[in-house]
Amino acid sequence: MVNTFSNIGVFLLATLGILYLFAVLMRFLLQLARADFYNPISQGIVKVTNPLLLPLRKLIPGMFGIDMASVVLALLVGLVMIIGCGLLAGAGLFNPLSALLWSLIGCVMTVIAIVFVGMLISIIFSWIAPHSGHPALMLLRQVLEPFCAPVRKLIPPLGMIDISPIFVFILLTVADKLLFGFAQMANMPAFVYSLFWHIPGF
Repeated sequence: MVNTFSNIGVFLLATLGILYLFAVLMRFLLQLARADFYNPISQGIVKVTNPLLLPLRKLIPGMFGIDMASVVLALLVGLVMIIGCGLLAGAGLFNPLSALLWSLIGCVMTVIAIVFVGMLISIIFSWIAPHSGHPALMLLRQVLEPFCAPVRKLIPPLGMIDISPIFVFILLTVADKLLFGFAQMANMPAFVYSLFWHIPGF
């Protein structure tokens, strides 16, 4: 019975944690891409993240156009997930510095997964609804543009076909593999690795 309650606790904390982490990282990506603030999805993300993000912004200023408060909040959410789930699962209290490093790896891994899945969705809808004005698709295109634009400059479209997404997928996969290697070097437990999103198949 104790194990059952522990498993339920881990499930709830991990699920709520990764959903909130997704919201925080999406806000970071939206600001990085200078996406439409008035998009209804942007507004929803802002409302969810403001209660914790606004107090942090009073203490942590932005740097080079990067919202450092969002970065710190994402790391803290990951840290709470790791330590909390570790305690609930009976793994004991992890070293805070190690847990913070694992949180950093997990957050970057989650960003890669968000961009990877976002690219897939964007490509699918570019075929079935190329001129869709749905707020979610418009926002997705804006978020992906900072990742696609540098590759597009190096690899221009072949006629009407934009092949830059193929190379973005390759770069994301390589980055995910490197992060998996870093996670192993940092002795990240498989249990902790599973708390974060990563590219399907890894």
